[in-house]
Amino acid sequence: MVDQSKKKDDKVVDVALPVDEHIEDVVEDGQQVRRKGVYLLPNLLTTAALFSGFSAVISSMTGAFSAAAIAIFVAMILDGIDGRVARFVNAQSKFGAEYDSLSDMVSFGVAPALLSFSWALQEFNKFGWMVAFIYVACAALRLARFNTQVETTDHRFFTGLPSPSAAALVAGMVWAFSDYGVDGSQVVIAMLAVLVTGLSGILMISNFHYSSFKQLNLNGRVPFFFILVVVLCFAVIFTDPPRVLMMIFLVYACSGPIMAIMNICGIGSKKNDENQQNEL
Repeated sequence: MVDQSKKKDDKVVDVALPVDEHIEDVVEDGQQVRRKGVYLLPNLLTTAALFSGFSAVISSMTGAFSAAAIAIFVAMILDGIDGRVARFVNAQSKFGAEYDSLSDMVSFGVAPALLSFSWALQEFNKFGWMVAFIYVACAALRLARFNTQVETTDHRFFTGLPSPSAAALVAGMVWAFSDYGVDGSQVVIAMLAVLVTGLSGILMISNFHYSSFKQLNLNGRVPFFFILVVVLCFAVIFTDPPRVLMMIFLVYACSGPIMAIMNICGIGSKKNDENQQNEL
C-alpha cells in the first residue's frame, strides 16, 4: 500500500510539472537502477560555463571584444572544474556529459567563431563568414568524435586539438590585439585572424595527438620547489594575461604537429617504446 501511494504521489508531481522529469539509468553499488532528477552541483557549474559562453556571444555582437575573450577563458575554467567535481562527489551521469558537450559547443564553438568574425573576419565578407562557419563545424565534429571515442581512446592523449584550447587560441589572439587597441579591420590583422581561426578549426578534427596531462598525479607529494615554480607561473601570467595565455595555447596547438613530425623522423620513438614496456 505504501509503494502504491508513493507511485500515485509521483504521478501527481509529474502531472503538475510543466516539463517531463528526467529519468536515467545509473549504477549504484554495482547494480543498475533508475533515478529521477539530475545532480545539482556539476550541472550548476556547466550552466555557469554556458552562461559565460553566451555572455561572450553577446559581448562580441556589441563590440566588447576583450570582455568576450575573458568570458571564453572563464568558461574554460568552469568547464575544467565541472567534470572533476562530478567525479569527486560521485555525481557523474549521461545527462551531465551531454549537457557539458552542448555547453562546450556554445562556449568553444559558436562564441570564438562569432568573436573572430565580429572583430576581423567580417572584413572579408562571405569568405570571412565561411571561415567562421568552418571553425564552428570543426568544433561540432570534434565534440561528436570525442563523445563516441571517449571509452576506447588512450586517456593520456587527445586526438585533435581540444575545443577549449582552440577557443583559447582564437580568444587569446583577439584579446591580445584589442587590448592594445589594434583594429581587426586592418588587412594584415584580418588575414592573421583568418589563418588562426581556420587552422584552429582544422587542428580540432586532425589526427594529431595532444597530451591530456591526465597522467599527472595531483594528489601525490611534490618537491617544495615545485610550488615555487607554480607561483612564478601564475606571476608571469598575471603580468600580461592576454599575450602570455595566447603564447601558451599557441605552443600547445603546435605541439601536436611537432610530435607527429618527431615520430615520423624517429625522434622519441624509442622513448615511447620504453614507456609502453614499463607500463606492461
